[in-house]
Amino acid sequence: QVQLVESGGGLVQTGGSLRLSCAASGLTFSNFAMGWFRQTPGKEREFVAGVSYSSQSFYYSDSVKGRFIISRDNAKNSIYLQMDVLRPEDTAVYYCAAKFLGPVVTTSYDFWGRGTQVTVSS
Repeated sequence: QVQLVESGGGLVQTGGSLRLSCAASGLTFSNFAMGWFRQTPGKEREFVAGVSYSSQSFYYSDSVKGRFIISRDNAKNSIYLQMDVLRPEDTAVYYCAAKFLGPVVTTSYDFWGRGTQVTVSS
């Protein structure tokens, strides 16, 4: 059974930083592209950042480019999202997702975590 478990969310002030983690189990992690998405009430889930299964390609939405960094550690079956210079508009539930062999920039991922709340106060 595949499980993706996010952690690291919380409350932070504008300009602050958070580091999200996602631990995967029940899958051959190195075969999966991994992504971070976020969603706020009343809006569709949006792509934030992703990394290819080969770890050679990284993708970011325009809204987070230059502020967020995605990384993966295949030895730990985990991905991370370092979020710096946070803004109130980054407030959302952040989800980790896995897609067998990619592509990365798509909403049709195969497996999803339950999400972790990130709140940025102004």
